[in-house]
Amino acid sequence: MRRLPVFFVLDCSESMVGANLQKMEECLQVVTRALRTDPYALETVYVSVIAFAGTTRTIAPLVEVVSFYPPKLPLGSGTSLGTALDALMTEIDRNVVKTTPDAKGDWKPIVYLITDGHPTDDPGPAIERWNAKYARKTTLVAIGLGKNADFTVLKRLTENVIVYEESKEGDFQKFVKWISASVVAQSKSVGEGVDSDTLPTLDESVMRIVKEPPPVADESCVTLVGRCQKTRRPYLIKYEREVQAVATRDFRVDVTQYHLAGCHPLEEDYFAWSDMRATEFKVNTASLVGSPGCPHCGNITAFAVCSCGKLLCVNGPGEVTCPWCKQQVSFGTEASDAFDVGRSRG
Repeated sequence: MRRLPVFFVLDCSESMVGANLQKMEECLQVVTRALRTDPYALETVYVSVIAFAGTTRTIAPLVEVVSFYPPKLPLGSGTSLGTALDALMTEIDRNVVKTTPDAKGDWKPIVYLITDGHPTDDPGPAIERWNAKYARKTTLVAIGLGKNADFTVLKRLTENVIVYEESKEGDFQKFVKWISASVVAQSKSVGEGVDSDTLPTLDESVMRIVKEPPPVADESCVTLVGRCQKTRRPYLIKYEREVQAVATRDFRVDVTQYHLAGCHPLEEDYFAWSDMRATEFKVNTASLVGSPGCPHCGNITAFAVCSCGKLLCVNGPGEVTCPWCKQQVSFGTEASDAFDVGRSRG
């Protein structure tokens, strides 16, 4: 009989400690119970669990659902997504029966990859190998638990990227029910002789498809774009990240600050080469050390902020015309308190 292999590839890194890890274990238990009550699933579904943290192991080999018992999930340091993908590909090569001229092999495997963070290894080579040799032969569903999952990486693996955020009681039960329904739907399709990639409709109060990866900023530096109020030409201010230890007799804490690295003139084609999707990235001026002059006209500071939120240069107190919004803006002599200013992606 042709089997329907189902692989759960689960993030067991330190960030999953507590409720998330417990809920993944509960998810496996609920899904297993649901599959055992479905006649199509009982005949076709085989389940395996691959856990990954700093290393990756298959903690439940591929077995028929009636013989599958959800394992206790481990916990480790690191999120080695590349290693996890390598292990998954190895399992597929070893255990999924391929179609030959003489006999049909297993149905297209389903993979549920669940993670809540960013890879701590380099998953690039594994992603390239996956897309070249395995992506068209499997149905991969990547599920990010919360907004901190690396959706940019997950979108490189599959179009089926889902963000799950628990906001109220009952959300988790809906999430698990959807996973169970998706496996049952696939098993019913193959039971009827159809290999289908169709997934059940999402309950958007709990989950949603990630169509575009959430915007991210480079945390190694802070970049800010301004315009010279005299020439209207753009410039780029760059601050580089430094971590300093602040210690007393009783405690020690690391404080992140960004020190001025330079202010560089830009050409207008900067904007044509930039990702101009709107973001809400902010940085507080209290964490920025140093204020540059204008690289175009030599004004004393390139770090004046108009009421429109954009940066411009000034040469002291007085009224000037903002090169961004063309409105008159007046600057006084008193130093302002720290405030948030919009930053670029870096």
